[in-house]
Amino acid sequence: MRVLVIEDEHKIANAVKKGLTHESYAVDVVYDGVEGYDMASSEQYDVIILDIMLPGMDGIEICKKLRAQNIHIPILMLTSKSQVEDKVLGFNSGADDYLTKPFAFAELLVRIRALTRRPQNSVGTVLTVANLTLDTTNYEVKRGGNRIRLSNKEYALLEYLMRHKNQVVTKGQIINHVWNYDADVLPNSVEVYIRHLRSKVDEPFPDKHLIHTVKGFSGYKLSEKP
Repeated sequence: MRVLVIEDEHKIANAVKKGLTHESYAVDVVYDGVEGYDMASSEQYDVIILDIMLPGMDGIEICKKLRAQNIHIPILMLTSKSQVEDKVLGFNSGADDYLTKPFAFAELLVRIRALTRRPQNSVGTVLTVANLTLDTTNYEVKRGGNRIRLSNKEYALLEYLMRHKNQVVTKGQIINHVWNYDADVLPNSVEVYIRHLRSKVDEPFPDKHLIHTVKGFSGYKLSEKP
């Protein structure tokens, strides 16, 4: 999952990035409202964490402009303001959730997970394809009841594929969602991680492979059928 953090307080922004990176998210951080809006409107993200008080363009304006462009990425607003009218203003601008500073990282994480549960192919916190399951709460992956141990990047790649099960996803889409903006990633890197996943998710189960290469699209599909 790929997250954009738009927050001008460097200490908070960097702490959020460190925590989310540890939780297998790809995270981009922007400290200015104008640059944040440019990133949010031109790149693909699964969640935006948006501070209200920003230099250049405030969070309310960013949120309104994104919604006016029919960009419906879930937005979690951060602010030091706790008055009801401020929260109402945030929600009316198009925000999906609201968190007041100071906050515990654990609460931020829970709220992000709630916002990213929305894809139609997700059922609660557990994603399922055939006998493969991925629990987004405890990061546990199992196939046929057997636990599979994955690296952070392998887990993030598998989660993205499972959230788009039965759909063809290109290498470019994978890079955009699994790696952060400034990562130096080539399409060959995706192939390497797909091989790592297959060695753990498919090869021990030769009767039914789930990760399929889709020729002509330079992409992959996680499905019971090729």
